[in-house]
Amino acid sequence: MIEVKNVTKSFEGFKALDNLNLNVPTGAIYGLVGPNGAGKSTIIRHIAGVYRQDSGEIKIDGVPVYENPAVKKNTAYIPDDLFFFTQANLRDMEKYYRGVYENFDEKRFDSLREVFRLDEKRPMRKLSKGMQKQAAFHLALSTRPKVLILDEPVDGLDPVMRRQVWSLVMGDVEENGTTVLVSSHNLRELEDVCDHVGIIHKGKTMLERSLSELQENVSKVQLVMDEAKKLPEGLNILHKSRSGRIQTLIIRGDAEETRAAIASVNPLFFDLVPLTLEEIFIYELGGADYAIKDIIL
Repeated sequence: MIEVKNVTKSFEGFKALDNLNLNVPTGAIYGLVGPNGAGKSTIIRHIAGVYRQDSGEIKIDGVPVYENPAVKKNTAYIPDDLFFFTQANLRDMEKYYRGVYENFDEKRFDSLREVFRLDEKRPMRKLSKGMQKQAAFHLALSTRPKVLILDEPVDGLDPVMRRQVWSLVMGDVEENGTTVLVSSHNLRELEDVCDHVGIIHKGKTMLERSLSELQENVSKVQLVMDEAKKLPEGLNILHKSRSGRIQTLIIRGDAEETRAAIASVNPLFFDLVPLTLEEIFIYELGGADYAIKDIIL
């Protein structure tokens, strides 16, 4: 389990993290989302042990992360901005990883050659961005990590390789109980792979829940009502729009309670569907000084 408690971090007077809290369950694939500048990469670097927090605690399985080799040897981190030694090729990096990670699995490294099919003699700096990402996954997955931390992990990969990489990651979660923390702007993709989601904004946690709970708590309602009737009172409406006679409402609250409340006023027609993760992201931030205008549903 990854625990982040009241973590604060400032850079030259700018507060990047402000009493941030996160809880990533063991064996979960946790999607960390937020607008640009929210602090996603900053907290990821703290959890990976790259940065030291000004205050607060960061623990993995109850043990502090920073300057703790015992934790880091079971943690693999793929940043958005990849780094490899200047003259190194994939074989050189394999030797390095094998020396650092005691659980490095040479058999798995060999088997993954059939997946990634990279030129192991070519210097890493001469590989394309997509090939470098493949190399990063080839090495990271071969360490058999207990915790896998990913920052924009599949950016630069083609659709087939993206699916292959996620298949490998989800296989590790299912078979080995690997805990995965992933930050990405591709919310549609996160929705397919994550079971927990945290939304952060201005260095603070706005909410974190399982994806199913999150989707059950915000609904999109499309309805047609007699003009003489009014909506029931007590609905927590985040957004309204209208196209002709059809109203579209975004309502926060239990889906079944929302359905019952709308049905109680006998609309001519109504339909209730869960929002996508992208829509939830937009409307949650809509109440947090995040300018969103003219949204087309």
